Amino acid sequence: MSNIPVHMVVNLAVTDADEYRKYEKGFFPILKKYGGEFVTFDDNPLTLEGDTPREGRMIIFRFPSEQAARDWYADADYQALSAHRRAGTRLDFLTLVHGIPPRG
Repeated sequence: MSNIPVHMVVNLAVTDADEYRKYEKGFFPILKKYGGEFVTFDDNPLTLEGDTPREGRMIIFRFPSEQAARDWYADADYQALSAHRRAGTRLDFLTLVHGIPPRG
């Protein structure tokens, strides 16, 4: 694994706002612990071609490397916190997208 930045792309629908708020409150400190940065979210994404993701929120955040992203996901505190996300959302996907390697 290299030190090429990676992005996480998430599609979910909030089904229990109280549970999801518990997740949101604890999410950012754990994200920052692994050098992660929140990029954006959109509750009304626009699909120009192809299949539209299921109704819900699209979220994008990034990490400095694949290893940092994997470490974040495997973090015991994150996994405990994600129980609130699982209880409060219907998740379509949480996908890691690799950055473009430097040309040289």
